[in-house]
Amino acid sequence: MKLKELKANYLSNPINLGIGGTVQLGFIYAAKNNFDVAIQMDGDGQHPPSELHKLMEPLLNNKADVIIGSRFIDKEGFQSSVLRRFGIDYFSKLNKYLTGVSIKDSTSGYRAYNKSAIKELIKYYPDEYPEPEAIIYLTNKKLTIMEVPVIMNERVAGVSSIRRFTSIYYMVKVSLNTLFLHLKMKTNG
Repeated sequence: MKLKELKANYLSNPINLGIGGTVQLGFIYAAKNNFDVAIQMDGDGQHPPSELHKLMEPLLNNKADVIIGSRFIDKEGFQSSVLRRFGIDYFSKLNKYLTGVSIKDSTSGYRAYNKSAIKELIKYYPDEYPEPEAIIYLTNKKLTIMEVPVIMNERVAGVSSIRRFTSIYYMVKVSLNTLFLHLKMKTNG
């Protein structure tokens, strides 16, 4: 079923803004409409709406500013390929080293944000492969990030932008972006 058929509100970009620009546009829309919460979830079927309450409960109870849904806490549902798990573990360790915050599923796009996080993310949101870099940004902005266990599905639609031969490029690029952002935030705020 298409969004038009559901008569749901949605944003349609006149040009391709990429993942970062599109997600940031959602935050801008949320801020302009005074939303208390913004939800981020992939459109490929990996993030079941039935798991959303697990992200919302701690957010609505002010336990954190950002809640990340993790497939690796309870290790239920689809766990991803061995190669991707290696990359996810690498970024989790890099983020912990730079911020002190331990997030097991740092590439998860299943997230919930409160008004404070939305306010920060309209100012800056990473453009390509933004999830690990967003953790650096939000942590440096003194926002609290919490991870909760969720059950994720295997992708049912679309194709990943990270393929076998681009995975090394992805790891190098995101690592450099993350390090440069961290240094910039530490020196310039």
